[in-house]
Amino acid sequence: GWRALLLPQLNRQSLYVYGSEVAVEKECIRQLESGVFVIHPFSLMSYYILIMMVITFLNLIGIPMEIAFLDGNSGLAWEGFNVFSDTLFLIDVALNFRTGIITEDAEEAILDIKRIRVSYLRTWFIPDVIAAFPIGYILLFAQGLHYHNDDNPSKTNKMMRILMFVRILSLIRLARVSRLVRFFNEVEKVSNANLEVVRLFIRIMSLFTMIFLLCHWNGCIQYFVPMLEEFPNDCWVRKENLMNATVIVKYSWGVFRALSQMIALSYGSMDAPTYVEMWIVMVSMVSGCLMYTVLVANATAMIANLDPAAKEYKSKMSRLEHYMAFMKLPPELQLRINNYYQARYGGKWFDEKDVMDTVSSALKEQIVTVMCSRLLRNVPMFQNRDQSFINTVLLKLQYEVFQEGDIIVRQNVPGDRMFFIDHGQVLVETDSYERELCDGDFFGTCVLNKGKHLATVKALTDCQCFSLSWDDFQDALEGFPDVRKD
Repeated sequence: GWRALLLPQLNRQSLYVYGSEVAVEKECIRQLESGVFVIHPFSLMSYYILIMMVITFLNLIGIPMEIAFLDGNSGLAWEGFNVFSDTLFLIDVALNFRTGIITEDAEEAILDIKRIRVSYLRTWFIPDVIAAFPIGYILLFAQGLHYHNDDNPSKTNKMMRILMFVRILSLIRLARVSRLVRFFNEVEKVSNANLEVVRLFIRIMSLFTMIFLLCHWNGCIQYFVPMLEEFPNDCWVRKENLMNATVIVKYSWGVFRALSQMIALSYGSMDAPTYVEMWIVMVSMVSGCLMYTVLVANATAMIANLDPAAKEYKSKMSRLEHYMAFMKLPPELQLRINNYYQARYGGKWFDEKDVMDTVSSALKEQIVTVMCSRLLRNVPMFQNRDQSFINTVLLKLQYEVFQEGDIIVRQNVPGDRMFFIDHGQVLVETDSYERELCDGDFFGTCVLNKGKHLATVKALTDCQCFSLSWDDFQDALEGFPDVRKD
C-alpha cells in the first residue's frame, strides 16, 4: 500500500548506488525492519521534491513581481497559490525530519531518525524555517480585516501601511532559494559517474538559474524603491513616462536598467539618478561584479576539475573506439564492449594491479578483506580455516565484470576458475535443472580438481564477481600442507 511509496525504487540511480537488484531489495527489507516512518531518498515519495522545485521557482519569480508591480491587486489565483506554497513548505520542513540521507561514501542511506534529525538541525533547518514562514495566511487575514474596515478611513490607512509592511516582510520567502541550492547539490551527489555530462549540465543549469534570479530580483528592486517613495518627480519612472504603462513595460524597463548597471554599460546614458537610486545603482554594480566573479570562477573550476581518472578513461575509450572501427566490429558488439567498460570502470580509469603493488602488504590484505572476506565465508571449503590461509587466498582473487547475457562458464569444458558473486544474478543450467544464484553465492568448484564444469552459467544482469584460478589456488595451498590434506 502506501508504505511502498517510502521504499527505494529500482531505477538507474539506485542500481548505480547499490550495485544490483538484490542489494536494492535488501535495502527495502532493512527499511521495513526499522519499522519507522522514513522516506527513502530513492523512493517514489522523494519525487515530490521535483514539485517543490517548480513551486519554489514560481515563488522566487512571482513574489518580487507581486510586491513591486501588482500593488496588492494580485487576484485570487495568486493568493491561493501563495497559501498553497506556504502550506507545502511547512509540510516539507516536517518531512525533512523523516527523509533518509544519501552520503557520497556510504553503501546505504542513513535511515536512523536520530541521525537524520541531528544532521537536518545542523544544516538546513534554520533557512527552511525562515523560508516557510506562512506570510500567505497573514496576508489573507489582514486583507479580510481590511475589507471589514472599509468604512473607517483612518483605520483603512493604518491597514494599508500594515499590509505594505507584511508584503515587504514576505520577501523572507525568497530564502526558499536555499531549497533550490540543496536540490542541485543532492542531484549532483547521486548522478552516475558515467553521466559526467549530466553533472556538468546540472552545475551550469544551477549557475544560470541563480544569475537569472539575480537579474529578475534586481529588475524588480529598480521599480520597487521609487514606488516606496511614492514616485517623486525626479525618479526614473516619471522621467521615462511610465506611470500609466502596463506591468510588462515597467518590468522590461526595470530589468533593462538592472542589466545595464550590472554589466557596467550605461552609467552615462541614464540621467543623473536621485540619491536613493544611486544606492540601487551601486548595489547593482556590486552584484554584477559578484556575478562575473562567480561565472568566471565556476567556468575555471569546471575546466580544472575534470578529474584525471575521468580524463584517462575518456582517452582509453577513444582509443578503444578507433580500434573497434579499424577491426570493423559489428555495432552490437561495439555497444557491448562500451557497456562493459562502463560497468567495469564506472567512468574512471585506474590500474588495479598498480594500486595494489604500491600499498604495503598489510594494507593490501585489509583492502581485499573488506572487499571479499564475506564471499569466502559462504563457501564450505573455506569455513573454519586458519585466517592466514584465508588471507593468502584473498590476495589471489581477481575482480571481473560480466554483462547481461554473457556466458561465464560452459558445461563440460575443463574448468580452471571458481567464481564468487559480489553483486548480480546468474542462471546455472544443466540438462536436468535450472537455478538462479545472486549476491554472495559461488560456482565453479572444479577448481579443486581441475575437472569439467558441470553446468553452463549465464549472467542474467550485470555481474561483479571475484574469481580464483586453479594455479593461484595451488600456490596458496603450497604453504599450508595441513589444509591440502583436507
